Amino acid sequence: MALPFTPLFVPSRPVPLASAGAAGRAPSGHTSSGHTSPGRAELLAEPSALHPAVWRAQAGRGGAAGAGTLSSGFPALDAELPGGGWPVRVLTELLLREPGVGEWRLLAPVLVPLARAGRSVMLFDPPAEINAVALAELGWPPAQCLVVRSRPASVARPARGQASRRGVGPSDSGACWALEQTLRSGQAGAVLAWPGVNARADALRRLQLAAQAHEGPAFLLRELAAQAHPSPAPLRLVLQPAGGDELALQIVKRRGPAMEQPLRLSLSPVLSERALAAARRLPVVAWRSSVPAAAAVPHR
Repeated sequence: MALPFTPLFVPSRPVPLASAGAAGRAPSGHTSSGHTSPGRAELLAEPSALHPAVWRAQAGRGGAAGAGTLSSGFPALDAELPGGGWPVRVLTELLLREPGVGEWRLLAPVLVPLARAGRSVMLFDPPAEINAVALAELGWPPAQCLVVRSRPASVARPARGQASRRGVGPSDSGACWALEQTLRSGQAGAVLAWPGVNARADALRRLQLAAQAHEGPAFLLRELAAQAHPSPAPLRLVLQPAGGDELALQIVKRRGPAMEQPLRLSLSPVLSERALAAARRLPVVAWRSSVPAAAAVPHR
């Protein structure tokens, strides 16, 4: 029986690989259009010249903030983050024992410049009402902060010591849809969302795909228990308080080698001298993680 169409390409005889590679090949170092292409040595030194998703495992962190990152404002943190800053076009997960451990002051150095430049910073289901005065004290124009809620703040915030069950209700599907559309539009300067520990894996994968169109940082703030679950986010950090105006930070998933020791950052001061002295008298809580360090493998 004859085929109803002509095959697009049927070789009459096998073509040796060497001959196939040599046929129509431009001279070494030049493309067919005449432009100079990176040489072997250049590609080995900087694989991202071949494709942004190609990187060297031994050099997956630190350096000056590149085209795909924004400086965190903390040199010690930039030295640990792949590319030298917060990544854009991908999701970044911040895992918290409870809200208010210092995440706003950690992110202020990257969010405030975006807001001052007239870019909107969108917040999806924050765990409490946003204090415009506190934003102004950080240098953040409150008018550039847009809050999207699928539930009241009092419902969104779990009790102390209890994991939130957000991410499983009908209203959460609407919130994830709105977040996905925001990322795909590429119109927001930055995005922060609180999807909950039980956010569905397929919803997180859609958000990661949508983030590829978002030319800015996209942060998911989740409970510490979410560390035990896989995530498509290529960067995950655990945040815990470390005393007055200080924050302990551990990168549990990143491009490149694992982080050996937690990083301690000094945040912009907000406590009065009396409150700061009282905080320093409190015992320092040992570093705690929801899963053993061996379980926090880079490929999760």
